[in-house]
Amino acid sequence: MRIWSVHPGYLDTQGLTALWRETLLAKKVLEGKTKGYRNHPQLNRFKKSDDPLRCISQYLAAVYGESLKRGYHFNKEKFHAHTQLVTLPVTRGQIDYETQHLLKKLQARDVERYTRLLKETTIALHPLFYLIDGETEEWEIV
Repeated sequence: MRIWSVHPGYLDTQGLTALWRETLLAKKVLEGKTKGYRNHPQLNRFKKSDDPLRCISQYLAAVYGESLKRGYHFNKEKFHAHTQLVTLPVTRGQIDYETQHLLKKLQARDVERYTRLLKETTIALHPLFYLIDGETEEWEIV
């Protein structure tokens, strides 16, 4: 499971659809509706928040928004859109790690997106997150 901290606009088609499916699975885990993945490290940052379900729904809303830009037909009924927005911290080290990880994937799957991301000087974050100093997150499996 990979729930990216970088903006979903950087992901290729395969990455964006996988992110949608995996985040829906994460939502089910946080709702207590599945037995698998309950202790997945990627979920720790959501679990530590004051309102994990609000955070995961807000995360899904941004992925859904990116899907609309691309003309995809993701199901908006799969999450609840909240008007009161929340944010979670993410470290600079995590963003650097994810950027390098994504570059490797894009180099093999989508050279055009790879080239664009390679030229970025400032990496946009998923709207749920705000940047703080720090190394790769403790929950990341390196």
